[in-house]
Amino acid sequence: MKIPFKFIALPYDRFADLFNKSDEELKIAGALWKIADQKPGFPCRVSLTDAEAGERVLLVQFTHHEVDSPYRASGAVYVRRDARTASPAVNEIPFMFTHRLLSVRGYDEAGMLVDSEVVNGSDLSDAIERFFTDRNISYLHLHNAAPGCYNCTVVRA
Repeated sequence: MKIPFKFIALPYDRFADLFNKSDEELKIAGALWKIADQKPGFPCRVSLTDAEAGERVLLVQFTHHEVDSPYRASGAVYVRRDARTASPAVNEIPFMFTHRLLSVRGYDEAGMLVDSEVVNGSDLSDAIERFFTDRNISYLHLHNAAPGCYNCTVVRA
């Protein structure tokens, strides 16, 4: 039996105020503009789609695991200026994950790491199923395996 899951994108509202800041203000906020020079390569954590080559994207420091545990974590994420917060359907895997090597990390309710695995995006559905069969795992974080950048959270639906 399939365990239903849902991808949770970062909300656009968390970044909206950054788009009108000057370069100096962005620097203070730990952010800067980049131009996507390839596709794929600049995955937006709000729209859960890759930016188009030539598109201007914001690279910003973001605390993606805001927990009171040793696994509290932050890192750089890309956000597209006109992104809309993605809300994939139950059991839908956004295309941007299907062609990447991913680190899947399973956490318990206290924000402690329970299990992790590196998988090809084409095998992600099966990996999610394996992780969620463990009742100790409350949610998953997906990261790009090589650079280690956070992508999104996956929860049971």
